[in-house]
Amino acid sequence: MNHLAHPVVTESKPAGWRALREDASLSPFLRKDVASYGPTWLPLLLVLGAIATVGYADHRVVSISLIYLYIFPLAVGAIFLRKEMSYGLIGLCILFHYFDSPRHVGLGLRLFHDISALLCFTFVVYTIQRYIEQREILARTIRRQRDDLLKDVGLAAQVQRLFLPFGKPAIAGLEISGMMQPARGVGGDYYDYMPIDAHTSQIVIADVSGKGVPAALLMSATAAAMQLEASQDRNMLEQVRRLNTGIHSVSDGEHYVTLLLAEIDTQKRTLRYVNCGHNPGLLFQAQTGTVTRLNSCCAPIGMFQEVLCEVTSVDLTAGDVLVFYTDGVTEAENQLGEEFGTERLSAVLGRNASLSAEGLMKNIFSSTADFCREVGFNDDVTILAVKCNFDGSPAIKP
Repeated sequence: MNHLAHPVVTESKPAGWRALREDASLSPFLRKDVASYGPTWLPLLLVLGAIATVGYADHRVVSISLIYLYIFPLAVGAIFLRKEMSYGLIGLCILFHYFDSPRHVGLGLRLFHDISALLCFTFVVYTIQRYIEQREILARTIRRQRDDLLKDVGLAAQVQRLFLPFGKPAIAGLEISGMMQPARGVGGDYYDYMPIDAHTSQIVIADVSGKGVPAALLMSATAAAMQLEASQDRNMLEQVRRLNTGIHSVSDGEHYVTLLLAEIDTQKRTLRYVNCGHNPGLLFQAQTGTVTRLNSCCAPIGMFQEVLCEVTSVDLTAGDVLVFYTDGVTEAENQLGEEFGTERLSAVLGRNASLSAEGLMKNIFSSTADFCREVGFNDDVTILAVKCNFDGSPAIKP
């Protein structure tokens, strides 16, 4: 195969080199941004052809002077050609007209026409090229600012990832796995799991209204507040109240946070949770094979000055699976405008409850991504899976 393909390659090289040499020989006449697009000979050919056409017409018509027709090819040349080339063409046009002028016209009148045309052409070319230079400076400034912004967003995304948990929770009997994929460089979703004691873990998932940098800033405030709460008492209602006060004080009233805060006690085998306007968590109950929704019980965090919530408690058994998520999952749309929805998510959970927490999380994400493959995600996507791998000992009830 190599000896068959080699001649084709060797024959194509000279043609490519010739084209490269042609472009390199003409590129010094063109502005840099023009030389990088399309054939380099075309703009120069058009300008020179137009100048030759005007020169020929000026030579044939003896009754009037056609010198000012040169302004059209010179204006086009000022757009495509380098400054030196454009001003050189002005001298060429003046020279053409001087020798093409009727001999019966006096020398003084010819000089007057040529000098006035020279000043007019120079002004037009200078104005056009000055405008182009200003536009190029503006474009470079915009590109530099865009690059700086992208760099800043990348740094912000790195900082944001620091708020997310690392590693696996050290709670026997619980298997937890989570992920967050922002719709843009930074996002407004947040999740975490924190051990309270040797047999209790607190889990939180939150979603800030909106997307992008504003949502990411409020998310960072929420994450910082939740991690500060880790050093205080674990009364969930008090945590929600303090968090609501803090978020409401820094929010503009249009942004708020939906939050689902849960505690899992592997010794008592109970789930206690507060759902503040968040998507209902899903609980797969291994004994019945059904999926139960953990619905919202109060308004989102930061929407109102005071928030009234209640704690709901659910018994857990070995094999039960919890799935917390944000609306980027259920509101993902296919090309027909249909949403993935809670029903499809529940079906995916029911079919794959035997997987590990990480396997289930990846399966949910891939199922959602396949559903909206033609459109893509239009919101941040966060998934948190918790699998209860309790041993055979009975639950310890208070």
